[in-house]
Amino acid sequence: MPEKKPNIIQTVKAYGSQLLGFIRQRVNSEEDAEDILQDVWYQLSSVPEIEAIEQVGSWLYRVAKNRIIDKYRKQKPDSLSDYSYEDEDGELNFKDILLADDGTPETVFMRELFWEQLTSALDELPENQRQVFVWNELEDQTFQEIADRTGENIKTLISRKRYAVQHLRQRLEITYKEFVNY
Repeated sequence: MPEKKPNIIQTVKAYGSQLLGFIRQRVNSEEDAEDILQDVWYQLSSVPEIEAIEQVGSWLYRVAKNRIIDKYRKQKPDSLSDYSYEDEDGELNFKDILLADDGTPETVFMRELFWEQLTSALDELPENQRQVFVWNELEDQTFQEIADRTGENIKTLISRKRYAVQHLRQRLEITYKEFVNY
């Protein structure tokens, strides 16, 4: 009787914990390791004929290594919404306030206060940093779209936005805390 090749379930059982350990040693967080492992399993599930992979273990480790490299190549730009403070009810961030539609005087006041503070803080930025921040965060344009528009390198745009976010985070920290304690 010919030897039967393993299926996806058997492969996950056989390699899952070892592969996760391999990935964990090479990334900064458990969440990143789990995300990369899920990418590996997804890519395996996308292969039309798993039986065609001669050395499944080698293939899995190569895919994992490539995913780890991809993760480090991608620079995740800072986003103002990535930063939030926690109050007794859970997390509160600027988008909750800006998108709130309950029409209460408190919400209207906080929204106006935030926009006033944000506008003032944006005015303090150099033009190129302000413009990249506005286009990316407020107008939802991708860095590629901005690069096409300006002719600037994407990494330069990401760097400008990072400086803008750092300034805004520092400048708006007091306003943020006031929202939390409101």
